[in-house]
Amino acid sequence: MTPMAPGVTPRPVHVVPERSLLAARVADGKLGADTVVLAMDEILGITDAFVITSAGNARHVRTIAEEVEQRLKEAGGGPPARVEGLDDARWVVMDYGDFLVHVFLDEARAFYDLEHLWSAAPRIPWATP
Repeated sequence: MTPMAPGVTPRPVHVVPERSLLAARVADGKLGADTVVLAMDEILGITDAFVITSAGNARHVRTIAEEVEQRLKEAGGGPPARVEGLDDARWVVMDYGDFLVHVFLDEARAFYDLEHLWSAAPRIPWATP
């Protein structure tokens, strides 16, 4: 291992729950648009990660949310502690405790712009190589 130059702080390695990466892959597999995983542990302190994705219509938003929940259960995780927003499916938030899944309608995602709001949060690679 090469020593760091004086005055250089090593970049922290952000670890997010493996299930959040699975949620991102599931959303992407259901054609969620521009899926991202943000490491929130050092910024927010109440959760470790945000998974953010979007879809063009309410039916697609619901489909993504339902598939994420089903696949995470099949992988041995429990259901989310809370799900909000399924009624109108503009912004569905699934609370898994150590991470949140946000499934937006495209227009709502552009309006709330969580990636800009939390721009200091590192983006975590989630795609399977």
